Amino acid sequence: MDTRTAIVEAADRLFYERGIQQVSMDELRESAGVSLKRLYADFPGKDAIVLAVLEHRHAMWVSGLDRVAAPLASPRDKLLAVFDFLAEWFVTDDFRGCAFINAFGELGGSSPEVAAAARAHKESFQIYVDDLVEKAGATPALARQLVLLAEGAQTTSAIVADPTAARHARDAAEVLISAAIGAPA
Repeated sequence: MDTRTAIVEAADRLFYERGIQQVSMDELRESAGVSLKRLYADFPGKDAIVLAVLEHRHAMWVSGLDRVAAPLASPRDKLLAVFDFLAEWFVTDDFRGCAFINAFGELGGSSPEVAAAARAHKESFQIYVDDLVEKAGATPALARQLVLLAEGAQTTSAIVADPTAARHARDAAEVLISAAIGAPA
C-alpha cells in the first residue's frame, strides 16, 4: 500500500469513528505509520485529507450500489437494491452514519470545499436514482421521494442505532414505486 493510501485509510477510520475535529494530525500520522513531514508532503493540511477521505467514501458508496444493483435486471429492482445496500451497511460494526453528512455537520460552515464535496456526493446519488426512476417510467418526483427515504434511513439508523430503518425505508419505497409505476409483474 502506498503512503497516500495508508494516510487516507487511517484518516477515514479515525474521522468516521471519532469525528474530524477530534483527531489530531499527530494521531493521524501515528495511525498511518508515517512521519509528520511525509504526511504534510502528501497533504498540505487537514482539509485536504478530509477531501481525500470523502473521495474515498464516494468511491465506496458507488461501488456498493453497483455491487447490489448490477445483477438485477429491472430498474424497479435496482431502486429497491439501494435499500438492500443500506441494510447491509447499517449492520456493520463500524456504522456511524453518512460520512458526508457527518463532515458537513462538522465543517460545512467553515470549509466551502467540504460543503461542496458533500453536496456533490448527494447530487450524484440523486442523479443515480433519477436515472433509474426515468428507466422505470415514473416521474422525477418519485426519485426525490426515494432519495429522501434513503437519506432519512441513514440518519435515523446512525442516531438511534437501529439498522431496521433500512427495511422500513425499503417497505415505504415499495409502496411509492408501486403507486408510481404499478405493482411488479
